Amino acid sequence: MRAPGWPQPSPTQSPGGKRKEPGAVASSITQQQIRSIPMALSTTNSGAILKPEAVDELLVIPTLAQSVAAQVAKVIHTSASSLRLPIVAADPSAAWTAEGAEIAVSDQDLDEVAVPFYALKGLTVVSNELIADSSPEASQLVGEGLARDAAKKLDAAFFGTTVTNGPSGLGALSGVQSVDAGDVLLDLDAFHTAISKAQDVGATVAAFVTNPATALELALVKRSSTPTDYSNENLLQPDPHSPLKWVIAGVPLLVSSAVAANTIWAIPFQRTVIGLRKNVEVVSDASAYFSKDSTAIRSVMRVGIGFPHAEAVVKIQVTP
Repeated sequence: MRAPGWPQPSPTQSPGGKRKEPGAVASSITQQQIRSIPMALSTTNSGAILKPEAVDELLVIPTLAQSVAAQVAKVIHTSASSLRLPIVAADPSAAWTAEGAEIAVSDQDLDEVAVPFYALKGLTVVSNELIADSSPEASQLVGEGLARDAAKKLDAAFFGTTVTNGPSGLGALSGVQSVDAGDVLLDLDAFHTAISKAQDVGATVAAFVTNPATALELALVKRSSTPTDYSNENLLQPDPHSPLKWVIAGVPLLVSSAVAANTIWAIPFQRTVIGLRKNVEVVSDASAYFSKDSTAIRSVMRVGIGFPHAEAVVKIQVTP
């Protein structure tokens, strides 16, 4: 459980352009929707529960709102089989040229990064008594549970190394810049260095992300180690406009248990991408658990993670 004062997730933008506050309650699977399942699949006992726009509200929007990775990366929705990110390997060159003289021709070197999609699937079994329950709170638990676990799995892949049958994350990314913060965090110099390193390659750090233990260590750092009037004042102060958030040099600090111990990632928003296929589905089947008087509900999201500019990402490492 996140302690009071820890940075809270920032608002997330939905595919339709509307901003959703983190933790906002999404539309639930209602009794009427369950009862009126359109039998769209090959068997007569299964079918899509919700229309695509309702699936967004049930699964996609709350997943992105609860995922720290989705808040620090650019989320691109697409119907393509893979996400292709164009990158500029070399800019065209300009030259001082005399009046009337021929202008030298130079080519722009363009390349691309292909981001494959991987299936993030969830399966839950719900008793028919629960489905028949008219209480919105009861039926809402189904969607919340699927979204909560999908967000955890997405963060684990994004901040981790490699995942079986899934995408590789920041931990497996080669070419990132690094900052050695020493054996203990005594000041914010490493964060300023990370911001500068990103600026050297034309990027802007949009967020710092670390794990809860490192965030606590950072929050306990005092302004001075000598007995002065300010020796007990915390170096890290909350955002005056949003007391539940922390900022370092104007950059938000977010916390995720998916980040490795003693690690802080400095992430540029435009240089890290999460691709999301538009054919997200929520499907039910009453036949598999017929003898238990229950219905299986399956969710499928196809997600890709891409880092088109590895040098723009900076890893701050504490080495105790």
